[in-house]
Parts: sequence; C-alpha cells; structure tokens
Amino acid sequence: MDTPIPLPVERAIRKLGADISLARRRRHIAQASLAKRMGASLSTVRRMEKGDVRVPIHFYARALHVFGEIQALENLLDTANDDIGLTLMDARLPQRVRSKPGATGAM
Repeated sequence: MDTPIPLPVERAIRKLGADISLARRRRHIAQASLAKRMGASLSTVRRMEKGDVRVPIHFYARALHVFGEIQALENLLDTANDDIGLTLMDARLPQRVRSKPGATGAM
C-alpha cells in the first residue's frame, strides 16, 4: 500500500481494536479462545486488538459476530439513514412531473 493511511482512519481502527479487546476481557474470553471461535490465528487477534491496519476487515466482522454485535457492521452505512445521500437525491428531484400525452396519472 503506497498511499499513507489517513490519521482519522488509523485512530478509528486503533479504537475498534481496543474496544474488541475490552469486550473480550469483559466477557472473560481468552485471546486464544476468541481466535479459535473466529477461525483466526492468535497473532491475528493480537494484531487486531492493537489496531494493526493490515488486519483484513473480515476478522473484525468475525469478532463482532462472536460478540453478537454483527448488526453494528451491517448498519454502518445504512442507505435508508444516509442523510447526505438522501439530501443530494432530494435536491435532484424535479419541481414538476408532467404526464406524457395520452398517458393517465392513475395506476
């Protein structure tokens, strides 16, 4: 990867790793046990908890699944709640809708 990782991205991944570590410890799950349940190596779990940006996202998803929190990932960019995207779409709506000659407005 030649492009440097933006600082906010790096911070977010570090925080996610720290949060996974805290969630694991609160549940009294050993790193080795989490690794086994995730189908990952112990070193992957350790790197993930340290916020290593090279850990693939599917391992974070697997950890969330083990903790029963996978819906958090599913809802990250939920298009139904994407205020910016919806605002941009609404800005492009036509002011008027005219029916074509011979067409009726009833369905």
